[in-house]
Amino acid sequence: MDFVSGYKGVVGRVFGNDNGTSNEDSYVERLLDRINNGTKAEDRRMAMVELQSVVAENHAAQLAFGAMGFPVLLSVLKDERDDVEMVRGALETLVSSLTPLNHTTTAKIEVDPSKMNADLLSREVDNIALLLGLLAEDDFYVRYYTLQVLTALLTNSLSRLQESILTIPRGITRLMDMLMDREVIRNEALLLLTYLTREAEEIQKIVVFEGAYEKIFTIMKEEGGSDGGVVVQDCLQLLNNILRNNTSNQTLLRETVGFDPVVSLLKLRGVSYSFTQQKTINLLSTLETVNMLIASSPQAETGKDTNSMTNKTVLVQRKVLDYLLMLGVESQWAPVAVRCAALHCIGDLIARHPQNVGELANKVLGEEPQVEPALNSILRIILRTSSMQEFVDADYVFKNFCEKNPEGQKLLASTLTPQPQSMIHVALEDDVNMSFGSMLLHGLTMSESDGDLEISARAASVLSHLLKDNMQCKEKALKVELGATVQSMGTPEPLMHRMVKYLAVASSMDSKDGKSNGKANLYIQEMILKLLIIWLADSPTAVQCFLDARPHLTYLLELLSNQSATVCTRGLAAILLGECVLYNKCIESGKDAHGIVDAISQKAGLTSFFLKFDDMQKNFLFASKKLTEHRKPLTRSSGASMAEIEDEENDASMADNRDEEHPVLASLFDAAFVAMVGNLEANIRDRFIDVYSNPKAKVAVVPAELEQRGGESDVDYINRLKSFVEKQCSEIQDLLGRNGSLAEDLAKSGAKSEQKTSGPSERVQVETFRRELREASQRLEMLKSEKAKLENDASMYQNLAGKMESELKSLSDAYYSLELANAQLEKEIKSLRSGGATPYPDIEAIKEEVREETQKESEGELNDLLVCLGQEQSKVERLTERLLELGEDVDKLLEGVGDDTAIPEDDDEDED
Repeated sequence: MDFVSGYKGVVGRVFGNDNGTSNEDSYVERLLDRINNGTKAEDRRMAMVELQSVVAENHAAQLAFGAMGFPVLLSVLKDERDDVEMVRGALETLVSSLTPLNHTTTAKIEVDPSKMNADLLSREVDNIALLLGLLAEDDFYVRYYTLQVLTALLTNSLSRLQESILTIPRGITRLMDMLMDREVIRNEALLLLTYLTREAEEIQKIVVFEGAYEKIFTIMKEEGGSDGGVVVQDCLQLLNNILRNNTSNQTLLRETVGFDPVVSLLKLRGVSYSFTQQKTINLLSTLETVNMLIASSPQAETGKDTNSMTNKTVLVQRKVLDYLLMLGVESQWAPVAVRCAALHCIGDLIARHPQNVGELANKVLGEEPQVEPALNSILRIILRTSSMQEFVDADYVFKNFCEKNPEGQKLLASTLTPQPQSMIHVALEDDVNMSFGSMLLHGLTMSESDGDLEISARAASVLSHLLKDNMQCKEKALKVELGATVQSMGTPEPLMHRMVKYLAVASSMDSKDGKSNGKANLYIQEMILKLLIIWLADSPTAVQCFLDARPHLTYLLELLSNQSATVCTRGLAAILLGECVLYNKCIESGKDAHGIVDAISQKAGLTSFFLKFDDMQKNFLFASKKLTEHRKPLTRSSGASMAEIEDEENDASMADNRDEEHPVLASLFDAAFVAMVGNLEANIRDRFIDVYSNPKAKVAVVPAELEQRGGESDVDYINRLKSFVEKQCSEIQDLLGRNGSLAEDLAKSGAKSEQKTSGPSERVQVETFRRELREASQRLEMLKSEKAKLENDASMYQNLAGKMESELKSLSDAYYSLELANAQLEKEIKSLRSGGATPYPDIEAIKEEVREETQKESEGELNDLLVCLGQEQSKVERLTERLLELGEDVDKLLEGVGDDTAIPEDDDEDED
């Protein structure tokens, strides 16, 4: 074969002319020659055994075999099926040639012989077809070693082998038949299929068509369900490969076998509830299966993911929510990885599904008399857990519960009632009898007793879900007043003010030693800022409450320029300040939008303020945010590592590096909040531009002498205003003259002390008067130009009115002449009737028709002209009023206008 010579070239380049390598090559070559050309069967079998042994132990021999041995062994497998021992030896030798060797000599070798051998063997589709044909042999070891060879090829050449098996008739069918073989072969076939079905949709469909669901669930039931061993894990991994991102396979499972076999795996059996490592892995794999069935596809945002919604409905009908609550909430002895995965599944199960949201709201946990709502228990996990990941997943449940669920938000917010003073310092373990809102407020104020702000920040995250996009809940939270503290001097303190105080305390704790004070400080400030941003959004009342305490604005401005704070903290502080401008309806000086913009400009500078937005958007938490987050598939290696996670192990490592993606920060800056911040940023920029383009208007106070007096005519009032303006102008000019001469005298007289003290004030007055004079002159010019324009318009409309009147007069004359002609015709008709008996047509009817047609035409034109005349008359009246306001004598302007266009009275217009 051509590829053998090429392969020898590779061997030469890798091993050069090493004598040891040459010895191995010659030894392997002699063994292959004995196998291929030997005459005695026993000698050939002994050569096969020796070849398998040397290939299994020596890299050089393994590589040499790849260059020379495949044609020989493939010939044995093809032509000597009757010699079972030779076929076994050939297959076992192939397995050894495809298995990596871990010896110290590996460092000297530049390539891995096992990978090169796998690449060489998988190039030809006929080789794969030959191996699949061996699965029909009766010998157990032949089938077993054949499966091992195929598994080794899949490990090194997955895509190529997937393509080859698809082209071989009944190739996958033969592999599926192995699942019903003896246990050892079944397990090997199961492992082979888990490799084969990875990211291969066509193979997945064929596997399902061959009855994969029934065979998988049968094997798991025989192995003991979730209490079984690694075989159950392999079955679940194969099931997950088939279901992952494959809607048709999910639908087929739902409509044929159903979800009951999957749900039953989550049921805890026995009384001890012991969790071995393998059981933990099996439960995690089952929870991954449930998560695949209910995970939303990208189409879910537009409401088109009907498959996911149907799966959620059916799973809840099969009581999966009860098992998930048992694993994630009630079984606190369960491994933390299982609890987290179960809570995350609950969150996905209720996401955008109103019916499932209602089911969760109605669930109660515990036994009489110690029963409580499931939401209360999940809130207690948030406040008490020592695992960051468990807090994130429990918080995810509340996020999805409150999303687009205003009734649920109002139901939870209605319980926001502070506990009596005697209950404030009660430990979290004793809060079983509290309502949801009371427990939440209790968690918010826990820092008052022990100074731990982490619990308060977690409670703030839950409160932000309750308030998001719900004005009624925001108003309810604004009315919550907490008990008096030493700082509040004995007066009740609004909940919002308490949260701002905690924000300041967290900042001081973070900067006290110049570094973060523990893992929680990585996200405490961001979490409280997120709550305040959501609270103030679209709520002028909340903005008013926030600005009621003047130190709040001062603190935000300091936080904005605090270099020890993180980029996200400064960016969120800038967003919060922007909301104080965007949704500001205050009229009090200093608290209105203009006052806050001025404060930002003076304390931080607008350029620096807007740079905080840009810096935050460049942060990895914003830049790398994706709408959908996919978890990595659970394999044997990753499953073992996840099962070993404990409460504090992963948290400590994640708190060591602030630059890596912290799980709490990743959940805090989810896609929805990032989009909200982006929209707020754009609106804030527009609002700042609007504030600067429309400066705060000053209230103009009209002096009493300028108001129109009772009984004073308009003409007298206008004349009095004219005289007042002329008087003011003359006084200003006189004052300017005096100030100019005074300034010249002061410049000439030298630097005397009295003149030094009076000169600046005089100059200020002069500049003030000059500025006012310039403004008055500009206004006067504007009024003059406006007056000229109005006069031109008045003249134009008067000309138009004259034209209309002349046209109306000519039309009236024509109508009058028509009536005269009509009367003349009537007289002639009467005379003709009286003079002879000759029959005449019905003149009256003809006359009536002519009159009606003429009258219709003339009345239509007359009505149009009257409408136009009325419109022009109204415009003339408005222009007359405007000229009167400007002090012009309208009567003088109209003298002589229209004298020659008077319309004579027409007494015969209504004549029949």
